[in-house]
Amino acid sequence: MFRRPSSFDSRGALLTAVFYLLAATCAICQQQKLPDAPIPQNNAPAPNVNVPPSPGDQGSSSSNANPEQPANTRAGEQQQQPAPGATPPGPPPPGSQEIKTVPPGSVPPSTPNGPDQLFSLVKNVSFVSVPVTVKDPDGKMVDGLLAKDFSIYEDGALQKLTFFTSDPFPLSAALIIDQGLPDPALRKVNQTFSALGGAFAPFDEISVYTYGNTVNMRQNFGNTTRMELALHRISDDTGANAGASVVGGPFGSGPDTNSKPVPGGSQVITPRPEFHVLNDAILMAAEDLAHRSPASRKIIFVISDGQEYGSRASYAQVLKVLLTDGIAVYAIGVNTAAMPLYSKVAKARIPGFGYSNILPRYVNATGGDVLDEFSKESIESAYQRITMEARNQYTLGYNTTQRPSSNYRDIEVRVKRPGLQVFAKHGYYPLPPERPAPPPPSDTGAAAQPPGSSN
Repeated sequence: MFRRPSSFDSRGALLTAVFYLLAATCAICQQQKLPDAPIPQNNAPAPNVNVPPSPGDQGSSSSNANPEQPANTRAGEQQQQPAPGATPPGPPPPGSQEIKTVPPGSVPPSTPNGPDQLFSLVKNVSFVSVPVTVKDPDGKMVDGLLAKDFSIYEDGALQKLTFFTSDPFPLSAALIIDQGLPDPALRKVNQTFSALGGAFAPFDEISVYTYGNTVNMRQNFGNTTRMELALHRISDDTGANAGASVVGGPFGSGPDTNSKPVPGGSQVITPRPEFHVLNDAILMAAEDLAHRSPASRKIIFVISDGQEYGSRASYAQVLKVLLTDGIAVYAIGVNTAAMPLYSKVAKARIPGFGYSNILPRYVNATGGDVLDEFSKESIESAYQRITMEARNQYTLGYNTTQRPSSNYRDIEVRVKRPGLQVFAKHGYYPLPPERPAPPPPSDTGAAAQPPGSSN
């Protein structure tokens, strides 16, 4: 018998459906777990680190019945306790440093440099390298010396040698040729260029410069083949004309009447004085050598009569660059520099006319050598002697504790064997080449002035 459902049964079925719907929703939420809410970060130090006690806590004990809240925790935060069964933190391993925190407000403010100051390095020890040539009374090189045979002094104080070697070095050479020589002398020099190729080794690097009124780079640093090509291109260049030219005087413009030229009078042309910018040439070569590898021996090889006139750079300024960059000057004196009687009086400076021969001053101050040769054959043999001497030097090294500055420092090298001649640079400037150099010392500061550094 069919019974019509009552309203009570309808409401019961509806409640049953709602119950099953809620149960299904809870099951889905359990399968897809929602992320927890973010936990506030606690910037206070962990309770297990060594925090220095405050003055009010010095008499307190760790077993106080009513412990106060630690000063390094924030209000409303509780000190974390280690989990049951967890191993308490032990002491730091040997060789490590404990990380200690400081009370709030005691951290020093950051400096303007910030991280740059944290990673700045201060170098208080500098290495000084001193190439040394030792010769016997006959001018022959002496080999076989040991480190114990040398002693080196800086500003009068004995230094401890930390480096010594007699091994040969490759050369980074700047070849400078004087094209302001008289034409016969320059032609003689040009005929010796073929011997220069055999004077250098395949692992050497050479650059070529010429000078007269101006300085010209003819070849950048390269091997001997590139040097020979550059020398071939300039082998036909001519030198200065013989004879003295009129450079001024009362008859420089011919006869005149009341400051007016006399009709038909001969006019005398007054040419510019011939410049010999040897200082500028050495300076250009030294600046280029400063960028070469420090593993090679840096030298400037000059073929000239040594005359200097009209350079923008003074001798003192050029010498400072040479001593700062560790460059030695070697030279072959030709023409008047090779004349025995003339060479003795040509080393003086005549006011208004420059130096007659400035090469010995550069050579002596930098530890190089100069060979005065007159004939073509002697010039060719001098090429080999110069390069062999520059390559096979003793190299001494020591550490100086003085900081870099612009002050000149005197160097003296001594050999304990009597009767030997020592050739080394007279001193150095510890200022790095990339930093600007102050002006050279004046005459009033002769105590800090290197030997022979006057203008």
